Amino acid sequence: MSILPLKAAEACRYDQVSLGEVMLRLDPGIGRIRTTRHFQVWEGGGEYNVARGLRKCFGLTTAVVTALADNEVGRLVEDFILQGGVDVSWIKWMPYDGVGRQVRNGLNFTERGYGLRGAVGVSDRGHTAASQLKAGDIDWETLFGRLGVRWFHTGGIFAALSETTPEVIEEAMRSAKKHGTIISYDLNYRPSLWKAIGGKEKAQQVNKQLAPLVDVMIGNEEDFTAALGFQVEGVDENLATLKTDSFKKMIEQAVKTYSNFKVVATTLRTVKTASLNDWGAICWADGRFYESIYRENVEIFDRVGGGDSFASGLAYGFLTGCDPEKAVNYGASHGALAMTTPGDTSMATLKEVEKLMAGGSARVDR
Repeated sequence: MSILPLKAAEACRYDQVSLGEVMLRLDPGIGRIRTTRHFQVWEGGGEYNVARGLRKCFGLTTAVVTALADNEVGRLVEDFILQGGVDVSWIKWMPYDGVGRQVRNGLNFTERGYGLRGAVGVSDRGHTAASQLKAGDIDWETLFGRLGVRWFHTGGIFAALSETTPEVIEEAMRSAKKHGTIISYDLNYRPSLWKAIGGKEKAQQVNKQLAPLVDVMIGNEEDFTAALGFQVEGVDENLATLKTDSFKKMIEQAVKTYSNFKVVATTLRTVKTASLNDWGAICWADGRFYESIYRENVEIFDRVGGGDSFASGLAYGFLTGCDPEKAVNYGASHGALAMTTPGDTSMATLKEVEKLMAGGSARVDR
């Protein structure tokens, strides 16, 4: 019997659907936000990036549920989403007031960091269309019931945007569960998002309410400690090093607390510098732990989106019938490759991911 009771592909319109905000990312390249005179523009969002990776790298049929203000910036974001091949049918378009007093689109200024200088993110996302989504805005019964979805993904970034977004998530999860869709959730704890609305205490309140509805829980060591209140022994104050055995004990504690978790997965990242990380992943499934290949001294071009690319690779593995060990290696390899290119979203191909999984090198491919 499969670890995850997935619906048949032929019975569903979508392999995977994500719920979350899609922002415009402004990237100063090798420069700094505070001094640049030029930005390169991308789209991105923690939950959306998973759907984008599953479509563009892995070739599955995906959609995003989100909201955008109906202006030129919103249409630019839509154009990026279309380029990624993700279905835009489930975008809720909100009338723009001409100024942005009532509704706007989110902006994310992100610099990559280099060496001893860490990456920096500055979000400008107050009063965004996605943050104003509320229960009842989306016809989940049509999406999950009539059309069919095999895998639904959302996470803690969207949950932190407003008082109403956790209600939207819960409504979606209950409908997905009713219709047999697998639910994954990336805790994705961001202190800046929770700071003004109650901090860790509020984050834990929200995430503990949603956790009992989750089949596949994803997060790193900080996510599990800050967002769900678990403790990882042997982790230093800055989360720079991690003893794998201690983290496994924490996951065992998590699955005892939440018996609904069928899979728990996390990336393992040791940040040596902004440009050099050790990188791997662990997956717990059916009472056992599975570890990916652990890569030391991975050279990082742009770390943003690495965890989301891990999540999409992991989902791909399970959606295509792989065992947990292969699934976690799809995730870790995809995440590693995603961090070699700029932008939130992966530019890797399935062929490249599988080559890396098989131990392939970076020699020129002729």
